[in-house]
Amino acid sequence: MQVSAVAAAASPLRSRMRWAILALLFLSTVINYVDRQTLSILASTIQADLGMSDLDYAAVVQLFLVAYTIAHLGAGWLTDRLGPKLGLALFVCWWSTANLVTGFAQSAMQLGAARFALGLGEAGNYTAAPKTVAERFPAHERGFAVGVYTAGAMVGATIAPPLIGWLALAHGWRAAFFATGALGFVWVVGWWLVHHWSPPVQAPRAAEAGGRWGWIPLLRQRPVWGLALARMITDPVWYFYLFWFPKYMIDDRGLTLMQMAQVAWVVYLAADLGSIGGGVASGRLVRRGMAPARSRLWLMGIAALLAPIGATIAGEPSIATTFALAALVACAHLVFLTNITTLAVDTFPSRHVATIFGIIAAGSGLGGMLSTRVVGEFANEQSYGPLFLMMALLHPLGWLVAWWAVRKPAAAQAPG
Repeated sequence: MQVSAVAAAASPLRSRMRWAILALLFLSTVINYVDRQTLSILASTIQADLGMSDLDYAAVVQLFLVAYTIAHLGAGWLTDRLGPKLGLALFVCWWSTANLVTGFAQSAMQLGAARFALGLGEAGNYTAAPKTVAERFPAHERGFAVGVYTAGAMVGATIAPPLIGWLALAHGWRAAFFATGALGFVWVVGWWLVHHWSPPVQAPRAAEAGGRWGWIPLLRQRPVWGLALARMITDPVWYFYLFWFPKYMIDDRGLTLMQMAQVAWVVYLAADLGSIGGGVASGRLVRRGMAPARSRLWLMGIAALLAPIGATIAGEPSIATTFALAALVACAHLVFLTNITTLAVDTFPSRHVATIFGIIAAGSGLGGMLSTRVVGEFANEQSYGPLFLMMALLHPLGWLVAWWAVRKPAAAQAPG
């Protein structure tokens, strides 16, 4: 009764404005990934300027991932208490400042400190966005909404190579960080104005009764730590293609920075298609009567069958074939990621969803931390082939863990 009464009171304008909010979530994710990707695009240039080895670069990436992992726990807690409007505005201001400051780095240590600060802020995007979707979108639209804002990551990664390459070649690598760091402050103005015209509709689900849950009861729930484990297993594939694939194509396959900037967007465009297509496909299954959790798992299973094809990159096929295979892996991973994220939104009550997403996303960061050192060791020896083979195993394993985590009815029960 409470939900229907509040929903009926919502104005048509407020209902339409949720799409404007989704557009801004998309843009915040674009900025998030442009800021994150700037370092990987310019890695070889910065290494030469600052005298850094591949292991030094791996250590800088590791610092980002350490901060990113730890910050998810605090960012989720903070988002649930401040709300996504204020919380996300603070997070974007923080990480934009950190990205801008990266342009002043004069040593590997200063670079690492700046990227550590970036990781502390960027985590908040991925606790505030799902909470916003949980508050404003019904089940049959959630997959699409998650797919849209997740696609922002791929759009950011798509435009980053040509944008960052042009800025660096025209104005120097430091200018690339100054320019991209300024974008977030412009975004915050738009975010605040849209929320001024569209306050959230308070429509708590029945499952949210019973007060707040503590950390220990949350961690005792199999879906929480099971989905965190699934992200820990599968997200290293994306971190590998995000942080190391550009370096592999430049250092191992002989591409120049300009050549990489001209063609790398293909991989991330494919990821965009996987993100939105995966969300739309699961939403259609829900509309046809399939249970939401089952629809998400179906799409994740298809992605887990396709992603291992990327192992054939180990044989060093032609440049065009290599990019096509990398695009297939990126598309499959984003189908998987969009649906595992939507699965979590379906499963947990919205008042706790940011905190729970913080725990699940921390699993992603932990997986990235554990894999980065291994990747760095292989990359330092110019031995990427075994890495492509290892990455091929992770999605099938992650799907099995996710299926096990939610194989019983997905509705979250209040901890006892």
